[in-house]
Amino acid sequence: MIKYFSHNEIDKNKWNNCIKDSVNGLIYAYSWYLDIVCPKWNALIEDDYKSVMPLPSAKKYGFIYIYPPPFTQQLGVFSTSRLNNESVEKFLQHIPSDYRYIEMNMNTLNRAKPVNFETRNLVTHLLDLISTYQQLYSNYSSQAKRNLKKAASCSLSIVKNVPPQKIIELFNDNRGKEYKQKPGYYKLLNTLMLNCIKRDFGQCWGVYDNNKKLCAGTFFIGSNKRVIFLFSGVNSKGYETNAMTFLVDQFIQTNAQRDVTLDFEGSMDVDIARFYKGFGSKETHYIQVRKNSLPVPAKWLKDMQFKRKTSAK
Repeated sequence: MIKYFSHNEIDKNKWNNCIKDSVNGLIYAYSWYLDIVCPKWNALIEDDYKSVMPLPSAKKYGFIYIYPPPFTQQLGVFSTSRLNNESVEKFLQHIPSDYRYIEMNMNTLNRAKPVNFETRNLVTHLLDLISTYQQLYSNYSSQAKRNLKKAASCSLSIVKNVPPQKIIELFNDNRGKEYKQKPGYYKLLNTLMLNCIKRDFGQCWGVYDNNKKLCAGTFFIGSNKRVIFLFSGVNSKGYETNAMTFLVDQFIQTNAQRDVTLDFEGSMDVDIARFYKGFGSKETHYIQVRKNSLPVPAKWLKDMQFKRKTSAK
């Protein structure tokens, strides 16, 4: 039986054991991760934590709603037993009607498309690292191989355990200028990165140029045999030397022949997607579900905001 639990009713130990043992567990769904990105999350739980679905919740203008938290690509239903479309749909139908707006990214094993929800396909890029490095390298694109040759001539070096704030600053001082995020966004990211590192779920890799200056960096998080390319930054010297290609290749070399999947987190941006595919990753789809039960005119306003947001991606 599926039941609704408010945040303070959830047994965090049982919850985390469910995510750890689930057939589709992801680091995003652990209680401590959710507590950081959405402190007021609630949940639907089946039986004694056999299957769970987090409900990242907030309240605005008197209405409670479900939304995709930052730095959390996929949530949905997680289960210690095999999932099918019917079981996923049951969870979605059990979301209380108090939630007047629902926008939720499911995970790659949640394939149901319920008739009373709008759905759209989103994409991530996955690369299984179980093969030898030579086999993995053979699937690189010709462009990625050319970029690696150029990087090899630039005296680049890899440093692990770079302070998270340095990666954030690298992004904020360069590509971040296009996004103009509020300071709270980077504060949240720094808190998340530090917590992942403290729990041994995350690591910052940096690339230093021939002048010993940081020119590219990436934050990886991992659990449940999946390592996620969560956040990165690169400056003009990094672009010039193909430092990010160098970094990803070094990560692949280090982790080749491990039963691990590298998740690039995907992108709807054609150029970024091409970069990920250059390493032989496979495009994998997951579903976003949406339901708007707000009263008019709030319903119209939210629909327009959603259309603007999705058209910008």
